Amino acid sequence: MAKKVVIVGGVAGGASCAARLRRLDEAAQIVMLEKGPYISFANCGLPYHVGGVIERRDRLLLQTPESFCQRFNVDVRVGSEVISIDRQNKTVTVRSADAEYQESYDVLVLSPGSTPVVPDLPGADSPRVMTLWNIPDMDRIIAAIKDYGARTAVVVGGGFIGLEMAENLMRAGLSVTLVEMLDQVMPSLDFEMAQILHKHLVENGIRLALGERVERFEETGGSVTVVTEKRAVTADIVILAVGVKPNSELAKACGLEIGARGGIVVDEYLRTSDENIYAVGDA
Repeated sequence: MAKKVVIVGGVAGGASCAARLRRLDEAAQIVMLEKGPYISFANCGLPYHVGGVIERRDRLLLQTPESFCQRFNVDVRVGSEVISIDRQNKTVTVRSADAEYQESYDVLVLSPGSTPVVPDLPGADSPRVMTLWNIPDMDRIIAAIKDYGARTAVVVGGGFIGLEMAENLMRAGLSVTLVEMLDQVMPSLDFEMAQILHKHLVENGIRLALGERVERFEETGGSVTVVTEKRAVTADIVILAVGVKPNSELAKACGLEIGARGGIVVDEYLRTSDENIYAVGDA
């Protein structure tokens, strides 16, 4: 009988795995379960659609469930969240809008991704404090700019996503302040090299607040104030870009080995501590 592979999650890890599996085995039964509405989109392009560099939203959507199924013969199910794994019986429990059911597998691939870190600070739950991680996040930020007229922004975090968001919010016409708790942006660079970035950012009109830790967010009317150790900056929206955490709850709940930083432990073949379960991507 054909081997049945169930993949939890789409996008870069899950969808790439499904496509590669099909090329390796024409007979395999492949089921991809994605809890969101999108299985394949250009993550790195999200900030650049906010800034208008990528003008058309549909350019971000690489595959639809229908096109992926037609091209690779994969059973794609969006709106289907895997809520538990039964390793002994080799099944997963899936929750969809219509029902909750069990799906069997011979091999399971976990590609649940990661989630942006939202610090446990007063006011961080304000709807004006946002993150950018997927298409709906991007749509919310664009709506805040186009529909609600946001003209000022604070970006918290000076890593890759923080810098890309600062650049593209500025392109969208907003006045931008970048807050970073370290004394430089891009901590992977030497301090001396980061000065080149600081100069470039300032020359392009972005205000830098370096070496400042955010203490709280205060929403007042139609704006939110970011309070640091040294200042208070009021803006229409705040974008948090302070890191991500792996979505390893499923793996942990079923007893798979988890690393010190919360990720799923795998060997050189991306196999977990269960020989029938693999894990890929941010998790």
